[in-house]
Amino acid sequence: MKKKSTNPKQDRRSADEPRPEYDFSQGVRGKYAARYAKGTNVALLDAEIAQAFPTSETVNDALRAILAVANRTTVTRRRA
Repeated sequence: MKKKSTNPKQDRRSADEPRPEYDFSQGVRGKYAARYAKGTNVALLDAEIAQAFPTSETVNDALRAILAVANRTTVTRRRA
């Protein structure tokens, strides 16, 4: 069971009001909004894959090699 506050001022504060110790007066609205809107391409690797490809450069090289092979082996099949 939750105890009731012994401070009467705290009881009158609504849930929407910030606590007095929080100071957002120097905050900048939307500071990172443009960067967030750009988005990112983040892929989480399993542990054993991350050991085999420790840097983003090695991951990119491997994926480029797979794409090159895939592009060479793609054959359009005609129906008989």
